[in-house]
Amino acid sequence: MKFNWKRTTIAYVVMLVASIIIFAILLPNTQDQPEEVAQSVLVAETQANNVSEITVEGERIDFITRDNPPRELFTYKEQLTSIYDIPGIELSGVAEVNIKGSSGFDWGSILINLIPILFIGGMIIFLFSQARGANNQAMSFGRSRAKLFNVDKPTTTFENVAGVDEAKQEVQEIVEFLKSREKFQALGARIPKGVLLIGYPGTGKTLLARAIAGEAGVPFFSISGSEFVEMFVGVGASRVRDLFEQAKRNAPCIIFIDEIDAVGRQRGAGLGGSHDEREQTLNQILVEMDGFEANTTIIVIAATNRPDVLDPALLRPGRFDRRVVLDMPDLNGRLAILKIHAKGKPLADDVNLENLAKQTIGFSGADLSNLMNEAAILAARADKKAVEMSDLEESIDRVIAGPERKSRKVSAHEKEITAYHEAGHALVARMLPQADPVHKITIVARGMAGGYTKQLPAEDRYIATDSQFKAKIAISMGGRIAEEIMFGEMSTGASQDFKEATNLAKKMVTSYGMSEKLGPRTFGSKEEMVFLGKEIHEQRDYGEKTADLIDQEVESIIQTAYQTARTILVDNKARLQYIAEHLMAEETLEGDGLEKLFTEPLPPPGSPPPAAPAAVITIEPAVEKQAQPALKAKEKPAEPGTAAPGFAPA
Repeated sequence: MKFNWKRTTIAYVVMLVASIIIFAILLPNTQDQPEEVAQSVLVAETQANNVSEITVEGERIDFITRDNPPRELFTYKEQLTSIYDIPGIELSGVAEVNIKGSSGFDWGSILINLIPILFIGGMIIFLFSQARGANNQAMSFGRSRAKLFNVDKPTTTFENVAGVDEAKQEVQEIVEFLKSREKFQALGARIPKGVLLIGYPGTGKTLLARAIAGEAGVPFFSISGSEFVEMFVGVGASRVRDLFEQAKRNAPCIIFIDEIDAVGRQRGAGLGGSHDEREQTLNQILVEMDGFEANTTIIVIAATNRPDVLDPALLRPGRFDRRVVLDMPDLNGRLAILKIHAKGKPLADDVNLENLAKQTIGFSGADLSNLMNEAAILAARADKKAVEMSDLEESIDRVIAGPERKSRKVSAHEKEITAYHEAGHALVARMLPQADPVHKITIVARGMAGGYTKQLPAEDRYIATDSQFKAKIAISMGGRIAEEIMFGEMSTGASQDFKEATNLAKKMVTSYGMSEKLGPRTFGSKEEMVFLGKEIHEQRDYGEKTADLIDQEVESIIQTAYQTARTILVDNKARLQYIAEHLMAEETLEGDGLEKLFTEPLPPPGSPPPAAPAAVITIEPAVEKQAQPALKAKEKPAEPGTAAPGFAPA
């Protein structure tokens, strides 16, 4: 039972107000109330002819004196006696004597006396109910917190899912089985008891589960893996039992467990022993999933982005029979996702979603959704009536590198260093046939970067070659080399470039078998602490001599790439300076304007640098390497058809 703070607060406020009212009723008003005196005072005052009026009601006698000012007093007589029976009383001098009949019961007094009793009784009942509610809440720890999806109002269907056609087909079969089981049972087919959705974050695992809930037409229970486990021992297992009992009562139905790795990690990895609360919960899940009756149509769907840490017993057939992989979307998938998220957003005539899909290689479905939303926000911020292509391209940069840091003040010298650094990256990338085409250069600060060079592959790529890796390392070196050539000193701007280049070179040698000296084998095994959830140690399965060879090979790859990039930039120093000057003037270069700087003839020596920003030109991203006929022979790092020094032909 969920504790209702609002309801409890209202109850306490009502009790406080009632207390104040009762206190006001019961508090005697000393200014208005007559004073109680002994019966002898009444006798004395009547004998002194100092009483002007007497009122008798029941046993009470109220009288008013002739004092200045008059006093109101009262006393009591004995029951079943008259005022005339009071010894010594003298009523002849009293102007008015009123004798009223007894009303039997004084209901006003009775009610006033009952109010405190009723109030205290109500408080006791309320406190007991609160205590009982707290007890029920404590007992509810063992109840499942799964949410039952409303099948009458589906909000997500398979039409809202795109880019994962194979995964969608796999789960559509499950929905079809629940709707028309006879079709499968006629062929002796058995529906999978469990389906495990595997994929990178943002690929649509939870979205696909919501679509199943909207399409299945059967009860759909949704719960997160972390909701099973609490600090109290036995709670997780109890919640699992309660969840599956609810499912059996509502069969046929579907149970969806999101982020199942929170509870399904491999057993025996806990720091507190092998019988911790999480393992008890996992054991109960294993028992429930493999303990269904033959005719029970309960399907368990789970999602995770860490299938490597799940317990093997959870993954065996009979529990999760089917594993559905959701990968990053390809070009057609990205286009379909963009069309879905473009619904409800007015797009300008210059928007080309296909070009946008080509520029977003490596984006997940969540990234594309965020991209469209950011573009709509940018358009609204500029008071536009429709989302334009410029908004979408700016949104891509925001998703990749973060928003522009327009308030950042950069000196002219630092701006010049950044311009040559990025121009060095871009020129090396443009001159190497194995590199991806350069799409954009900018020195506008975004996020933690002072500038960046964006390359886009011509098509989706699922494997990479050693020449592509070497080209990537050479491009990483281009920024530092350009600084050395133009300024004769080094800066800290290339630290991240070196880190990425070193990691890539090490993977080429130790993981991909791309070393001629060491041969096609891997070195070292990564040990993962499942309980901690990340890789923290590398087990060395080689000796010191091999370790030295690995270091030498990594050094050789980096130095070869360094010399390749240096040769390109030294031979094309004038071109480097030409691009950097335009970059300093315009801050962002892309499209045809950027390609023109690579290919057009250089101006004569001594020509003034560009002073005013050129018009921004936005076009489709380049889809293939183009020839460079305008480059002089001196500026070419290699003859046509050959590769740069140290690189194999593409």
